[in-house]
Amino acid sequence: MTASRRLALCALLQGVLALAVFPATAAAQEPDASFAVPKSLGDGWETEDLRTSGFDAPRLRRLLAGMMSGQTNLHGIIIERRGHLVAELYRRGKDSSVYFPIALNRDFGPDVRHDTRSIGKSVIGLLFGIVQGQGKIGDLATPALDFYPENAELATAGRQAITLEHLLTMSSGLEWSEGGSGTDHEHRLYWKWSPYRYVFDRAVVAPPGSKFNYNSGGTAVLADILTRVTKTPLKELVRRQLFGPLGITDWEWVADLHGRPMAFVGLRLRPRDLAKLGRLIVNHGRWRDRQIVPEAWIEASFQPRIGTGIADFQYGYQWWLGSIELHGRKIAWGAAFGNGGQRLFVVPELDLVVVVTAGAYGDPQIARQVDGFFKEIVATLEN
Repeated sequence: MTASRRLALCALLQGVLALAVFPATAAAQEPDASFAVPKSLGDGWETEDLRTSGFDAPRLRRLLAGMMSGQTNLHGIIIERRGHLVAELYRRGKDSSVYFPIALNRDFGPDVRHDTRSIGKSVIGLLFGIVQGQGKIGDLATPALDFYPENAELATAGRQAITLEHLLTMSSGLEWSEGGSGTDHEHRLYWKWSPYRYVFDRAVVAPPGSKFNYNSGGTAVLADILTRVTKTPLKELVRRQLFGPLGITDWEWVADLHGRPMAFVGLRLRPRDLAKLGRLIVNHGRWRDRQIVPEAWIEASFQPRIGTGIADFQYGYQWWLGSIELHGRKIAWGAAFGNGGQRLFVVPELDLVVVVTAGAYGDPQIARQVDGFFKEIVATLEN
């Protein structure tokens, strides 16, 4: 990763990787007891009173009130613990989309789909584990180009050494830049007719597996391999294998200019459905009484595989990994991140899921702010 690339990624994900504390402005008085109480909507979620869920309820209410009344362009927050929603808030805010960058004010709520940006990468990681568990992919040491025998000419100049695991851990070694100044290879994926060819046309600039380099193209290739081995369009595959079993019915995967879902950036979900994905992970791949993702894949995905080169954060199989201090203990978390402040945090040891949606796309400060809020939320846990 070049120095300029590292600086750009630091700006984009700082706070994700630093978890600096940015205290929310506390309300002068504790909010009313009904503040942030989730409603039962018949969507598979049960609720629990914040006072019985292990949090310092007055402290957490004040924190949430400050977060949602401050200047940070937050749209929503959900806190889920032990299988129950315990806090949920939304507000009006400015929002834009991948194809429409002009920010407009919009009302948000539990029934409103939100742009999740790169959180879709982590969804592809889960889907990959499901399909591999069905015996349709094989070992992760398999060269990725083995799935493209019709393009044998690409398997040269070191590319033949790039495996599925290298794509999953963003360590392919391919020359790639996104999110900074100069060439942005991610944006070119929006209109390329053959995304996999565009990705593998890049030169190998580091030994595969040796260096982390954030690469949306690798996720696009993983999604393409899924459709090849299952002979199923991506949207249908995710509906059958993941979203359907979770009871997620209201979602969208924005298409590229050729009508194909952009696996690396285009997923739109309701925040409550993001929380379902978090609960699935905390429960080792189970939702209610059904094993949806193989438990072994969940465990493998959340093992640190490679250092990101940014602070002390690691990367697994399309998931960010880190740790947080609580009551003198270091506790591991995993997370899916999306541009603009989209976050899905899972803390298995605490039986905790936190979802944040926001609209500060391209703002280098939002990551630090949102991740500081996450740290403060965790700090309000008493047991």
